Amino acid sequence: MPSDDLHWFLTLAELEHVGAAASRLRISQPTLSRMLARLELGLGVKLFDRHGKRLSLNEFGRVYYEHARRAQAELDAGVRELADLVNPARGVVRLTFLHSFGARLVPELIAGFRRGSGAITFSLSQDAAEVVTARVLDDVADLGIVSPKPAAHGLGWRELLRQRLALAVPVEHRLASRRQVRLDEAADADFIAMHTGHGMRAILEDLCAAADFRPRIVMESSDLVTVGGLVAAGLGVAVLPLDDASPCGPRVAAQPGQLQGAQPGPVLVPLTDSGAARAVGLIWSANAVPSDAVRVFRDFAAGWAAPTT
Repeated sequence: MPSDDLHWFLTLAELEHVGAAASRLRISQPTLSRMLARLELGLGVKLFDRHGKRLSLNEFGRVYYEHARRAQAELDAGVRELADLVNPARGVVRLTFLHSFGARLVPELIAGFRRGSGAITFSLSQDAAEVVTARVLDDVADLGIVSPKPAAHGLGWRELLRQRLALAVPVEHRLASRRQVRLDEAADADFIAMHTGHGMRAILEDLCAAADFRPRIVMESSDLVTVGGLVAAGLGVAVLPLDDASPCGPRVAAQPGQLQGAQPGPVLVPLTDSGAARAVGLIWSANAVPSDAVRVFRDFAAGWAAPTT
């Protein structure tokens, strides 16, 4: 069925009046009547019951209408997608994310996107995982980047990447020379942790529970860089993400903006525990209708992450 036929048929089916439909379509009533007769002849069935000048869809017409409506929606979506490729969507994406993703992940993601969609701008905010999730559910933000996957209902989720986890220890620690380690080997250590409500705090507690011990938390922070600095200063150990690009085995973590001669970062020893990884993903409200800008960025993020998952 040609798209032009879809348009006039849907108009007639929704108005159920030849005169009103012809007026809206800006064609004559006899022309519209001939178009309907030709369509019904081709289908071999009548689509409408006639009541003088008024029409009503019959059983065949209702079936055909539902298929025609879906076909028109698909064609409209195709037109919008082609238009976005020719002229990228304009608008603002309200993106909220964990503090730890502000140093590398978010800048790289946005930079990659802006190379092909410069007309879209971003409003950025950072906070703990619980706050990021609440912002998305409350429509304060369009999209969030969090870890781990939130348990809250009403969210869409797309995994972007998976980061291995490591035990962070000071350079002089007894485990610093190990190529890998089980978390329970540090069960008697003092732990530096994120505040409750942060994704890494939940991950630490889950890993410790699986390893059958309760961590002795002596200090808390809302920033992973601070956690790493406290560990490097010899104040405890921590569980931190291990850069996927790093080789297997212990390494000294670099500190962003570290001054020459300053305290080196902690040694990161990969964990062998089952589940010692954190899924980093994009969330959005399942009940919200995304703008073109949000939809385009969300689709880009899924494709951007595909090679690294």
